[in-house]
Amino acid sequence: MTSTMSGSGGVSFFDPSSIFNLNHLRSRSRTRTTPCSLKARSFVHRSFCSLSDMDGTATPSVFPLHRCKTLHLVRHAQGIHNVEAEKDYNAYLSPALFDAPLTPLGWQQVDNLRKHVHVSGLAKRIDLVITSPMLRTMQTAVGVFGGEGYVDGMNVPPLMVANAGNSDRSAYSSLSCPPFIAVELCREHLGVRPCDKRRSISEYEPLFPAIDFSLIENDEDIWWKADIREPNEDVSARGMKFLNWLWTRKEKEIAVVTHSGFLFHTLKSFGNGYHPLMKEEICKHFANCELRSMVIVDRSMIGSDSSVTNYPGKIPHGPDLPSEAAAEKHPDKKLPNSSS
Repeated sequence: MTSTMSGSGGVSFFDPSSIFNLNHLRSRSRTRTTPCSLKARSFVHRSFCSLSDMDGTATPSVFPLHRCKTLHLVRHAQGIHNVEAEKDYNAYLSPALFDAPLTPLGWQQVDNLRKHVHVSGLAKRIDLVITSPMLRTMQTAVGVFGGEGYVDGMNVPPLMVANAGNSDRSAYSSLSCPPFIAVELCREHLGVRPCDKRRSISEYEPLFPAIDFSLIENDEDIWWKADIREPNEDVSARGMKFLNWLWTRKEKEIAVVTHSGFLFHTLKSFGNGYHPLMKEEICKHFANCELRSMVIVDRSMIGSDSSVTNYPGKIPHGPDLPSEAAAEKHPDKKLPNSSS
């Protein structure tokens, strides 16, 4: 299998002021009137807040809409490794936790988040679901964003077969939901812990028939090393590479189902220069099955998509000299009461 992710090499990383938390600005727009007080959806189209001054002064920033993407970041629901490590931290080293699946409580968390994304209307807006190729993340992604129950005889493959990963769950349909792709770059902190080692792709494909695994180069997990834990800075760099890769995608609203360590080390790179409250919202650890919606901005012009909403004007063509330009062209014909 061939990967298309190498195209992010040499690309400038995102500026810290180019990622914003939607929930923070939504709450601000309900409570006070500032240059940031835009309706929840309209600010994505028009303006963003850069709260870089410690005195709370807000200054607006404007970006072209087609240079922005909305990300809905999700940490997987509770896995068996979360439970066992809470009892004994050394349980992370147990081979019995290899590619840890969700617990029954984790599936309840999935059901609750699924209700939220449907009631809020989010489920209808998402163009693509990206998932880490681990059992717990794929179970979470399918359970939250997948179609309704699958029955034999449907003319499409299921997203997940019944009882995948001993889940005691019915199959999920791939109808009436976004496409799903598995991406290696958004995996958890690699190495040492068996819970973070994935199975072979050939084992996953029968369990998740409608998830696209074609971007993953190797069937076996060659990234995970039994004796080497991935350094934190390497996780952060991998996260940056993942974000830059997103600009090669045409989709504008994307759900990403991934892991606590990956999210923490990736997002903390964006914390400098923010108001402390916004920094906390972006950089704090995710709870199991927590969803945070954020916007990233293509300040380095990595993406190549043109706007689908911009309109060129002058149709039909006609004179349209701006008033300022007209004044410069005819300085001797100033309007009454105009300044000299």
